[in-house]
Formats: sequence, structure tokens, C-alpha cells
Amino acid sequence: MFTGLIQSVGLIHSFTRHGHSAQLRISSSLVAEDLQLGESIAVNGACLTVTAWDNTSFTVDVSPETLKCTTLSQLPINHPVNLERAMRLSDRLGGHLVSGHIDCIALVRRRYEDQNAIRFEFSISKEIIRYLVAKGSVAVDGISLTVNKVELDMFTVSVIPHSLKMTTLKDCREGSQVNIETDLIGRYVERLMQSKIGSTGKSKVDFDFLAKNGFL
Repeated sequence: MFTGLIQSVGLIHSFTRHGHSAQLRISSSLVAEDLQLGESIAVNGACLTVTAWDNTSFTVDVSPETLKCTTLSQLPINHPVNLERAMRLSDRLGGHLVSGHIDCIALVRRRYEDQNAIRFEFSISKEIIRYLVAKGSVAVDGISLTVNKVELDMFTVSVIPHSLKMTTLKDCREGSQVNIETDLIGRYVERLMQSKIGSTGKSKVDFDFLAKNGFL
């Protein structure tokens, strides 16, 4: 699990295809810390496993599913990527719970200044937009952000100067693509409701069921 608070921005050193999978090597200051073989690192929000490292970089394997669902296969050499190591149980949860499992790729529709912040509008599929709510959480390229507004196929976030400076969002422009992970809670609620509806035949929201299970 991750928090969505980016610890470092690395650079893609190499990208090697192996059939439908790939191997990614990333240059980063994180290797100067106590990096461990087999540990998880979120790369632009995608949870990947460290398979090797040296004094300046680390290597991860990228599965066919991850290549299909993320932007990682589209990024050129020396492109910056957001990095976050898996959280410890003793860590403060400064962002929100992020699994590192990408739901979809979104397109930057618009970027503009909003007083001291930069506001981004993202185009997203209707299939995924149902998991987003205003004032809820979303991970954009692994960055924990608050959703400002949700429409039929679009949502917006505001990014403060510090977050912009410390992440790859400073380079995102209209037309850029980003990895999106929606909040885990929404998916669990949907799954619980599907199970409840399937067992009762009801098609409406059962508020007593939600309250009983701690969602209200």
C-alpha cells in the first residue's frame, strides 16, 4: 500500500521489451537509501517490484497487464516519473490509501491557473467516472489529490505550488496522459452492494445494510 505522497522523481534509464512484458530501469536517489530486493515501489502510481539495483538506479519488471493499463510503455528515455516506496504501518497517512493498481489512463483536457493553484481537467471513461465523487480522493500518476468537480466524463483537481514543483505534474500539459487510480472505498461499496442486491433481488440502495457495515 501507498499514501500518494511522492518521495522522489526519477528518470527512465531504459525500457526493454520481452514479448508482451518489459523491464524498466529507473535512475533515482532512492537507491541511496535502504532499498531491498523484492520491495514494492509505485512508479507513476503503478505498484512494481524491485528486481535489481546499483548505486544510481533500480530495475523493475512490468507485466503485460500493467503495460496495457498504464502509460509506462509510452514514456521515452529520460522521462521523469513519480516514485513512492510502500508505506510502513508506523507512517502517517498524509494522503489516502493507494493500492498501486491503475484503473485507467486519463487525458489532460485543460490546465489553467486558479489563484495560487493550477487546476487540471481530466477526460475519463464513464465506466471509471462513477467511482469519483466531489471532495473524494484520487491518485493521478500516483499523487494523492482531492477531486473538485465530477461531470459525465470529466473531473477536476487543484494542485498547490509545492505539489506541482515536487512531481511530474509540472510537465503535464493539455493532451498529456496520466495514470488514474480511484479510491478503494468506492469499489468495495459497489462490490458489497452487488452481493447484497444479488442475494435479495433488490435494485435500490439498502441504507440499513450500508449503516450496519460501517459505510454510513
